[in-house]
Amino acid sequence: MSETYKHINFGSKHFSFLLKYSDRKTLGIKIYPDNSIEVIAPFNSSEADIIKKVKSKSPWIIRQQLNFQSYHPFTPSRKYINGETHLYLGRQYKLKINKSSEDHVKISCGQIIINTKNIQPLNLEKIVNAWYKERANKIFLEVLAVSFDKFSTNKITYPDLQIRFMSKRWGSCTPSGKIILNPELIKAPKASIEYVILHELCHLVHPNHNKSFLNLQERIMPDWKKWKERLEYCLA
Repeated sequence: MSETYKHINFGSKHFSFLLKYSDRKTLGIKIYPDNSIEVIAPFNSSEADIIKKVKSKSPWIIRQQLNFQSYHPFTPSRKYINGETHLYLGRQYKLKINKSSEDHVKISCGQIIINTKNIQPLNLEKIVNAWYKERANKIFLEVLAVSFDKFSTNKITYPDLQIRFMSKRWGSCTPSGKIILNPELIKAPKASIEYVILHELCHLVHPNHNKSFLNLQERIMPDWKKWKERLEYCLA
């Protein structure tokens, strides 16, 4: 998939967007929480037609960016101190830091309790991130197993799961059938995690965002829009 950056003006607004080409049949536009724009166009599209279509969608792009801005400011940089709140499965938990002879993390009574010898912020950050990844491995595999059962009438192979940080995606899938999930998802509600996994499983059936894909997603998870919005709100 080739990529290049393009620029357009709409009134007093100036947009830059990442343009990608793929074998899809229609033009797609994605707005991300950081307000960046990605346009995916069919291989046979002319640049002039793409620019024209993106300009025609400018009012919608502005509305989406304003919607994301309403969730700002983003989560402030973490200090890893007692009482600081951290997300896990859509809920806020307060950090409780205890000096201990060994490293251990657990959740209890609305707190993420960290026991460690070294209570320096950098070490605490490392411990918390390792705990998030451990929880992500467990929870994502559980949700994938339950979600895959909903595709019993579709001829797809049980996918391999990889957890990898991605700056602008919650999940993706490969032509070979591997599903890749962002570990940051562990901070979202469980139903939002299920939405992302179901979305990627739908792609194993229908690679493009066509009508068949949307119909399948709607049938498997009728309230997917609700959980997509919760995900964007929670982790914006």
